[in-house]
Amino acid sequence: MRIDILTGLPSLLASPLNDSIVKRSQSKGIVEIVIHDLRDYSLQNQRSIDDYAYGGGAGMVMSPEPIARCFDSLMDEREYDELIYMTPDGTTLNQPMANHLSLKTNLAILCGHYKGIDERIRQHYITKEVSIGDYVLSGGEIAAAVLTDAIVRLVPGVLNDETSALTDSFQDDLLAPPVYTRPANFRDWEVPKILLSGNEGAIEKWREEKAIERTKERRPDLYDRIRGNEED
Repeated sequence: MRIDILTGLPSLLASPLNDSIVKRSQSKGIVEIVIHDLRDYSLQNQRSIDDYAYGGGAGMVMSPEPIARCFDSLMDEREYDELIYMTPDGTTLNQPMANHLSLKTNLAILCGHYKGIDERIRQHYITKEVSIGDYVLSGGEIAAAVLTDAIVRLVPGVLNDETSALTDSFQDDLLAPPVYTRPANFRDWEVPKILLSGNEGAIEKWREEKAIERTKERRPDLYDRIRGNEED
């Protein structure tokens, strides 16, 4: 898989994309992540990538030319499954979306900034708009890092234990059950006896029950969805 990220502030992506699982995916040659500085595609002497909004109003708008030139350059080299724009008014990122995108070969992610990007880029280039929540960040770089991490960890071969991702929260619309590790008795707080029994069937049943219980308590919206699916 290859992920290209278009940004006016590439330094913001240096740390989150060069550590932990995302770094490992690149070291293994499973995922290639390439950061593109949009200022390199600006035709302005000051390498600017923004301008005032037509019609007035506060804030600047990302200019269409640097973005279009960067996209054009990338698309001349390969076909992209999705050209993604990180924006608060996009479709909210969830686990099924991450699962779907992890099966793609080439993705490009555009990080918004200022008051957003020129609408013509959204109309003529962008194929998918993604939000990571109902709030506003200073720019799309952190959101792009979140999306990249959510996708990359699902790519086969990235995790040492590939079954781990299958038991994450939200994979089956359930939150993950409680987890414990050694020691079995910590400050007189004991691990549930069932987890020490060695009875795999009973342990899996306990985990499922706890996952349902936790989902019902903390995310009743997900619990209601599960019940609805079961009724169907």
